[in-house]
Amino acid sequence: MDANDLDTPLKSVLNFRDVGGFVNRASGSKRLKTGLLYRGARPDEATVRDRERLVNEYGVRSIIDLRTKTEHIEQAQKRDAKVKASAAVPQSNDDVAGPLKIPDVIYHEINFNGSAFSRMLISKLTWMEFFRLVGLMICGYRLDAIKILSPHMEEMGLAGLAKNSVDVCTKEVKQVFDVFADDKNWPVLVHCTQGKDRTGLIVMLVLWLAQVEDNIIEEDYVLSESELAPEKESRLKEIGAIGLSEQFAVCPPGLAKDVHSHIQEKYGSVEKYLLEKVGVSRETLENVKRRMLAADS
Repeated sequence: MDANDLDTPLKSVLNFRDVGGFVNRASGSKRLKTGLLYRGARPDEATVRDRERLVNEYGVRSIIDLRTKTEHIEQAQKRDAKVKASAAVPQSNDDVAGPLKIPDVIYHEINFNGSAFSRMLISKLTWMEFFRLVGLMICGYRLDAIKILSPHMEEMGLAGLAKNSVDVCTKEVKQVFDVFADDKNWPVLVHCTQGKDRTGLIVMLVLWLAQVEDNIIEEDYVLSESELAPEKESRLKEIGAIGLSEQFAVCPPGLAKDVHSHIQEKYGSVEKYLLEKVGVSRETLENVKRRMLAADS
């Protein structure tokens, strides 16, 4: 299968695409190699057929999962409910028969919103909010605890959260690039829950490293909004339950350029950010560029 000609994309994995293929189509030239870096929403609910296609047709060898522990728990619960429901509709069993993880694929679970991100959010709280948060977490009320953080996330918005993530999630960015450093991991699929923001930020870093223009990176990011339309209603309910508004279910225009400007102003360039702030080796950066850049680019 030509990864640059996706006439029959995966039907059960939302927001899935070949990053190199998209850039080439958007730029009208062969800028990047195709069939190497894919992005998408969670593949947990992929049909058996689409799981086979990921491995056999798209050639995916590894998956970078950027979700939190809470997201994994919630997804497992949804999966269990779907499996139980399928018992009453035997013909649908094929869609849920596979395990959560795809056999013969290497998984790298990197909680992108890990301890550093949590500390950044907690630093925004008043002392009263902090003690309420701790009390709720101790008692096991994770969603109620998140509601205390929500007003501060709302104030920052997606662009603010992305810029803060660049600044504090350096350990996680390093872990992602460590995966990219190992040849056996390619081709690789990067995803979070929707493959929109955390996934989008990782893809942006790779594309900036490959000297792709902001307008093309922006186009790739904004595409996620329409790609995720089938689950927007359910997503709004989920984020509403933790006190977040619709702004977290869309792709605000200008975000990629805003984040790029932040990196350039604070660190000098994306390459300097990755080398000096994150600690990615020069060898790894050159390997990623070698992997992604087309021979004639």
